[in-house]
Amino acid sequence: MKMKQEILRIKAPKRGFFIITNKVLSAVDISDIGIGMMNLFLKHTSASLTINENASPEVRVDLEEISSSLVPDGYHYHHSLEGPDDMPAHFKSSMFGVSLNIPITAGRLNIGIWQGIYLNEHRDIPSTREIVITVWGV
Repeated sequence: MKMKQEILRIKAPKRGFFIITNKVLSAVDISDIGIGMMNLFLKHTSASLTINENASPEVRVDLEEISSSLVPDGYHYHHSLEGPDDMPAHFKSSMFGVSLNIPITAGRLNIGIWQGIYLNEHRDIPSTREIVITVWGV
């Protein structure tokens, strides 16, 4: 069994949904894993991870617009010490999640042809995010 772990530091340019598949694959070599798993864990409470459409940029725009309409910014939340986008960002982080498990087959992520890994930044002023990438397999 092989095990690897790396930390990917990434800063989104703004609030929104950003495909990071290539950045993840550049951070850790999985070419020697025949069968295995990759776990991604985002160490933050105001951003999230998801897998979704990787071809159409409109999907990313729509995901941001839908999530912001479902959970709007504002000061009507109890927790608002860090600004009007803070509590909505926490909720979106919980809604989308901060961890992904992706199978590895023959040295490649076993995801669909139209799927990509997303970092979802839920704050207006992004900070550097850390993603722990853990890979194991044979």
